[in-house]
Amino acid sequence: MEMTLSEEQKMLQQMAHDFAQKELAPKSAELDESEKFPADAVKKMAELGLMGITIPVEWGGAGMDNLAYVLALEEISAACASTAVTMSVNDSLYCAPIVNFGTDAQKEKYVKPFASGQKLGAYALSEPGTGSDAANQRTVAVKKGNKYILNGTKNFITNGPDADAMMVFAMTDKEKRHKGISAFIVEKGFSGYSVGKKEHKLGIRASSTSSIVLDNCEVPEENIIGKEGGGFSIAMWTLDGGRLGIATQALGISRAAFEVAVRYSTEREAFDKPICEFEGIQWKIADMAMRIDASRLLVHRAAWMKDKGMKYSKEAAMAKLFSSETANFVAKEAVQILGGYGYCKEYPVERYFRDAKITEIYEGTSEVQRIVIAKNVLKELAS
Repeated sequence: MEMTLSEEQKMLQQMAHDFAQKELAPKSAELDESEKFPADAVKKMAELGLMGITIPVEWGGAGMDNLAYVLALEEISAACASTAVTMSVNDSLYCAPIVNFGTDAQKEKYVKPFASGQKLGAYALSEPGTGSDAANQRTVAVKKGNKYILNGTKNFITNGPDADAMMVFAMTDKEKRHKGISAFIVEKGFSGYSVGKKEHKLGIRASSTSSIVLDNCEVPEENIIGKEGGGFSIAMWTLDGGRLGIATQALGISRAAFEVAVRYSTEREAFDKPICEFEGIQWKIADMAMRIDASRLLVHRAAWMKDKGMKYSKEAAMAKLFSSETANFVAKEAVQILGGYGYCKEYPVERYFRDAKITEIYEGTSEVQRIVIAKNVLKELAS
C-alpha cells in the first residue's frame, strides 16, 4: 500500500484542518449544548467542496479519491463529530449509491445539488424493532400505475429532520425476504412523507436524528434505484462506505481526546512535577497513541483498497470496529487523566466521551462487525 500522500491530498487535508479549527472547534461545545444543527457550517463546507469529496465532478462533487475523503473527514471529526457525520452521510450513504447504481437522470436531479451542498441527503434503512437485521424490512412498497406507494417508519435517520431527499429501502416482495427489497429516492415534499420524532441523544447532539414516517407516500417509478429486488445488495454496498466514514469519525474523536489529555498532562502538576512524568500516565499515553495509529492505518488501508477497486468489506469492518472501540478507550482514558476536570464541561473530553459511544452502534454494531469479519475470514480460508 502506498503510504505517501499526493500534493492534492495534503492540500485538502490542510484546508480541512484549517477550516475545522477555525470554524468548527470554537463552536462545537455550544452546538452540543443547544442540539442545534450546524447549518452554517454545512453551508461553508459545501463552498469548500467537502460535502461531495468522492463524487465525480460531472455530478457536482470534487472528484477525489477515498483516501482524500478520510483525510478531510478526520480533521472535521476532530473538531466536531456532529458536523462530521452530517458530511459523511451526505457523501457516502446518499450520493455514492446513486452515482454507482442510479441513472444519469437520477444523478442530475438527486446527486448534483447534494454533492455541491445546495441540498442535503440521508439514508433510511433502520426501522423500529429491526435494528441491524437489515433483511427484515417492514416498510412496504406497492406498485400502482406509474408510482410506488410506500408505507412504514424509518428510525434513527441521521440528517432526517433537515434532509431534502433520502435513500429509502422497502419490501416490494415479502416472500423473497432480502431479495425482495428495493431502493428508492424519496423527497421530503412527496405526499405522505413526514418527519417523526426528533431524538435527543447522549452524544453527537448537533447532528439531527429523527424517525421518518411514510404514510401512503407516493414515489414516482423513475425514483427506484436499479431494479426491483436489488435494494439489499445496494444497501450492503453502501454500508461498506458508511463504515469507512464512521471509522474515520471515531479516529477524529480519538485524536482530539488524545491531544487534550497529553497537553493537560504536561501542564498539570502533582507532587512537584508534571503528571506526564509519572509512569502510570505514560502507559496511558503510550496505549492511546498506539491504538490511534493502528486505527489510522486500518482506515487508510480500507480507503486505499476501495480506491483500487478491491473488495474491502472485511477491511472496512475491521477499521470501523477497531477505530470505534479505540475512540471509547481513548476518550475514557482522557477523562481519567484529566480527573475531576475530565468530568466537567469546562474541558471537551466529556463530550468526546459521549460522542465516542455512538461509533460502536451505528452503521452496524461492534457485534455485527465481528460477524462480518469472521464470515469473510472463513470464506477466504474455504476458497
